[in-house]
Amino acid sequence: MPAPRPPHTLSVAPMMDWTDRHDRYFLRLITKRTLLYTEMVTTGALLHGDRPRHLDFSREEHPVALQLGGSDPAALAESARMAEQWGYDEVNLNCGCPSDRVQSGMFGACLMGTPDVVARGVEAMRGATTLPVTVKHRIGIDDLDSYEHLTRFVSTVASAGCETFIVHARKAWLQGLSPKENREIPPLRYEVVRRLKEDFPHLTVVLNGGVKSLEEAREHLAWADGVMIGREAYQNPFVLALADREIFGEDAPARTRREVVERLVPYVEEMLARDVYLSRVTRHILGLFAGQPGARGWKRELSERSFRPGAGVEVIRDALSRVPDEVLDARPSVAPDALVHVR
Repeated sequence: MPAPRPPHTLSVAPMMDWTDRHDRYFLRLITKRTLLYTEMVTTGALLHGDRPRHLDFSREEHPVALQLGGSDPAALAESARMAEQWGYDEVNLNCGCPSDRVQSGMFGACLMGTPDVVARGVEAMRGATTLPVTVKHRIGIDDLDSYEHLTRFVSTVASAGCETFIVHARKAWLQGLSPKENREIPPLRYEVVRRLKEDFPHLTVVLNGGVKSLEEAREHLAWADGVMIGREAYQNPFVLALADREIFGEDAPARTRREVVERLVPYVEEMLARDVYLSRVTRHILGLFAGQPGARGWKRELSERSFRPGAGVEVIRDALSRVPDEVLDARPSVAPDALVHVR
């Protein structure tokens, strides 16, 4: 057996409105080892809002990291302290989100223009918690997109004690592009992130942006310390079915899609007993059969019935009946020589 590989070897990106606790529980039924992230939570929401709503999660979600949005050192420190109290495994600072709302609050991608501010925040967080403090950022913003600016940002933040940088391999245009356009229009520049790892070999550098398969992840892991998968892991979650074997080297069979759904049912029943609407969970599982026979019937059944008053687990079982048995019971497999040898 290969040596245990660190959680950052493969992770699922924090995604607003997507990676909530229900989605993370579902993903954990597909992969045990892949590191999961919360949606970005602002420090203001934690200091002045409903903390349990933002922070509660199931123990089955470990390893799981809390992503924060903010720039005030005192607020970040207090929020990092909460992350540890709630039992998270890591606290991450968002320096990559390009939305207007985030900019007006002085956090997200605009922080790449003020590396000293980020460094002070990281220093305050590290002083408040024993959890790893990491930073997720772009390769640049607007006209601050030179490699020199990127290395200055990383050097400054690293000097405050940050050892892990999750790098979205696109720059962000803070004016003129929507958040969606900022995920698609600026070109991916993996070579910039690779050069960053070469120049900062002592840091953990995780690549994010455009990765759609474990095969692509393996290729990048030849030089990167880790790979973060975003939208593909949400829209086609079974792409992670072989992650524990292919990426982490665990000798354990992957679950079938039927097994994933059956193991999700008790969780759904628990949530329903807490007056959580069925649709809050089922919206995250629509892509489980992406590209497979029966996918349309599965999605239609869930989409049309989950929102109805009194909808229960029978909706999920009925949706499952729309999928052929050969799809439900197909167990993903991989040839032994396809296993990755991560350094």
